[in-house]
Amino acid sequence: MIRAKILSLGLPLLMLATTAHAGLFTFQTAAGATESGGNPVSASANITTANGTMTITLNNLLVNPTTVAQNLSDFSFVLSGTTSLGSLGTNTGQEITVAANGTATTGSTVATGWIFSSPSAGTYLLDALGAGGAGPEHTILGAPGAGGIYTNANGSIAGNDPHNPFLNQSATFTLNISGVTTSTTVSNVLFSFGTVSGNNVPGGGNNSTVPEPVSLSLVGGGLLALGLLRKRLPR
Repeated sequence: MIRAKILSLGLPLLMLATTAHAGLFTFQTAAGATESGGNPVSASANITTANGTMTITLNNLLVNPTTVAQNLSDFSFVLSGTTSLGSLGTNTGQEITVAANGTATTGSTVATGWIFSSPSAGTYLLDALGAGGAGPEHTILGAPGAGGIYTNANGSIAGNDPHNPFLNQSATFTLNISGVTTSTTVSNVLFSFGTVSGNNVPGGGNNSTVPEPVSLSLVGGGLLALGLLRKRLPR
């Protein structure tokens, strides 16, 4: 009787756990990448896909930038098996303002003001510079130098009112797109930099399918039940 009850609890939990997954993708600019003016750039994107939705976190990894041309200002990618535009859900980043002397003041976490569009079927674009977007404000600025000061910053960053405030190092976007599943793949990634559209740098990456947190808890529950079974069975 004990064996039957515990098996009826543990095995279904384990079986259910194997069915809930999320697609995880990481893309990054290549080492030594530069924008069109020859300035170094470095950025990454962390992407999670689930049924009907995806979350993207963009990160500017360049420390103590010199020019606004090194700021991340748009991100494009291709999704498999989708054609609809969908919609932009929550999108947030922390504002940061850089004074003329390079000192920085962080502000509130706000809506990014970036525009979401689909230039062609299956291709998607997040863009600070598009019509109606926040640009030239709210491009993503890398971290400051020593002491929290942007010692390298020229006048395109430091004290530049049209470009301030920036977004502080990262921004996160939730997209609602019909047809996206845990099996959707992300490819043809392009990071763009600066306050002029089209300064594109490709991103290389990898992907995997991993259990979601609910799946991990189900696995734990199933293993616990089977552990109890082992303890209670006669030896």
